[in-house]
Amino acid sequence: KMAADTSVDILQKVLENEILQTTKVVEEHLDAEIQKLDQMDEDELERLKQRRLEALKKSQQQKQEWLSKGHGEYREIPSERDFFQEVKESKNVVCHFYRDTTFRCQIMDKHLTVLAKKHIETKFLKLNAEKSPFLCERLRIKVIPTLALIKDGKTQDYIVGFTDLGNTDDFTTETLEWRLGCADVINYSGNLMDPPFQSQKKYGTSFTKVDKKTIRGKIYDSDSDDD
Repeated sequence: KMAADTSVDILQKVLENEILQTTKVVEEHLDAEIQKLDQMDEDELERLKQRRLEALKKSQQQKQEWLSKGHGEYREIPSERDFFQEVKESKNVVCHFYRDTTFRCQIMDKHLTVLAKKHIETKFLKLNAEKSPFLCERLRIKVIPTLALIKDGKTQDYIVGFTDLGNTDDFTTETLEWRLGCADVINYSGNLMDPPFQSQKKYGTSFTKVDKKTIRGKIYDSDSDDD
């Protein structure tokens, strides 16, 4: 009986040993596979990291280039001559033709100041309409404020008065941003099919009619009919 017990013990030990050996082989095999996967992942991560770094570097260089060309802030340019130079060196330009005495120009200034900081891919300028008669005639600017929206040196679109902005003095910066997005003069991340002012509550009293009146080519204020 003792011999039988011993045989069972030996057999058990052999089996345990076999199982251990098998387990060890399986574990080693798994370890090797995991290490291989880890190694592959590290390489892949490294490649991804490199691509991301290159993209960031490129983006940073582009940002610096824009800033060196006067993007990132809303600036006044002194003359028509400056306008041509500024437009020539930037792909996307928004230029506000304003007049000191026009109240609505101050409203426009407030929104453009915010957007210039947010959209550094676009250059935001202002130019006194009274000091730029040639440009106003050439661009057929009759109502102040007017924004000329310029892509690749060509004026593609205009925002005349506040008509496209919900026809109210209380339009939001988001509304103007949406309208600039429609002209593809900024990188707009929202939905162009859903204008922000449509979701605002419209009270009849908050609306001011914007007239586009021109007599013998004279430039009119869009708020001149309020007085």
